[in-house]
Amino acid sequence: MATGTEPRAVAAGGVHHSSRAAIPERHLRRDRWWLAPAATAAGLLAFVVYSTWRAFAGDHYYAAPYVSPFYSPCLAENCVPMKGGADWGVVGAWWGLSPALLVLIFPLGFRLTCYYYRKAYYRGFWAAPAACAVPEPHARYTGETRFPLILQNIHRYFFYFAVIVAGILTYDTALGFRNADGEWGHMGLGTLVLLANIALIWAYTLSCHSCRHIVGGRLRNFSRHPVRYRLWGWVSRLNARHMQLAWASLISVAVADFYVYLIASGAFDDPRFF
Repeated sequence: MATGTEPRAVAAGGVHHSSRAAIPERHLRRDRWWLAPAATAAGLLAFVVYSTWRAFAGDHYYAAPYVSPFYSPCLAENCVPMKGGADWGVVGAWWGLSPALLVLIFPLGFRLTCYYYRKAYYRGFWAAPAACAVPEPHARYTGETRFPLILQNIHRYFFYFAVIVAGILTYDTALGFRNADGEWGHMGLGTLVLLANIALIWAYTLSCHSCRHIVGGRLRNFSRHPVRYRLWGWVSRLNARHMQLAWASLISVAVADFYVYLIASGAFDDPRFF
């Protein structure tokens, strides 16, 4: 007779519980199931290594008129002067720490708690699970109900900060239509790099599940809210490409930062089209 405790017992024991089918093989997959989580882990690890280096470097993040997305808005008082840009220096030097460490917490928090990135690093690093039909090595499963994973629920609040940061990066991109002297009506290769980056960042941000819920959630009848229904439809189409946009924007922000780094360090001059 069922006692009502079986589901809880199975959850505690996971796939290793005695109620599960006993087969000698760990799983029955014969394809290269490990390739996808391995590639995901490698891609995320590469970005973590690069972004950590650039965040702690504290230099070569501004080459007039371009500013690295890793350092914008530059909130520290020790920020380099940015010709024609906004003066965001409102926080102390913080013992010489890199200005990027004051702002990266917001886009980083948004991505770390993102639904897709959760799937990516859960599978890539924690093997929870590594792939479909492949049992995870953990003996217990608690999901996101306990600390620290319960903090994933603050994703919706990081979304608001992400929108603010995207707005500031849009302003920085507009400043890219100037020359080194601050005169408008010019465009260089860096302008196109920043344009591509901000377009992908907005697409990724607006494709967020939280954004989809904000524009169309908690409605009983779409017909009474035609504007929100239209917005919900647009966001839903973007949401279907959330994974691709997550990777594309992750790559583009690294490329934009590296391009500014090359210009600022004097590796080459930014080609100007007009």
